[in-house]
Amino acid sequence: MLRRVGRGLLVGVLALVPVVVIAVLVRERFQPLIHVDDAAISAATDVTRAHPALLRALLVVQAVMQPVWVYLVAFATCAWVWARGLRSRALWAAATMLVGWFLGFLVKLVVQRARPVVSDPVSHSPGYSFPSGHAFNAALALTVVTVAVWPLAHRAVKAALAAVGSLVVVVTCLDRVFLGVHFPSDVVGGVILALALVAASWAGYRRPRQVAREATPSIERSSP
Repeated sequence: MLRRVGRGLLVGVLALVPVVVIAVLVRERFQPLIHVDDAAISAATDVTRAHPALLRALLVVQAVMQPVWVYLVAFATCAWVWARGLRSRALWAAATMLVGWFLGFLVKLVVQRARPVVSDPVSHSPGYSFPSGHAFNAALALTVVTVAVWPLAHRAVKAALAAVGSLVVVVTCLDRVFLGVHFPSDVVGGVILALALVAASWAGYRRPRQVAREATPSIERSSP
């Protein structure tokens, strides 16, 4: 148990290094990064402003990818994984997402980055900017769900899960930038933070021969 916890902490620390670097650069207003972020927001919102149909589509994505809806689907999937016999994996998935929900807010409070300022804004969002909550929660939930259902899925379904999940995360990231409510570094930091949390959590959860046991979920279903 202690070995798994230590492994998880080690993986988490190593995986969080890029997030910490970006957060420090943001707080210290490292000018090359700020320049790239500002230029990207200006160019992206110009494109959105010039294409009303794109703006409508982006607003739909923003509404659909609200964390509350993302997690509603994700926790429903955890319940399905539990019902199929992978109880410990379902609990791992739910616990990881609950920790992530609070971790995202905590990092925002620590960094306290202001939202992009656009002279002619196309959308508005409250709160701090780093990391992007939409990007972080989408990447976290979709990665956790993919890992949770992996032993229950056929090869084609696994490929579809990975492809669709990646596409949804990319679209969500682009949505935040093209609406002008997050800088590119916000969405990149959010995705990396989500992947770091999943990697650390999985490293701490996975036991010897875990994959072999979960390949036959009936074992867990029949256990007391």
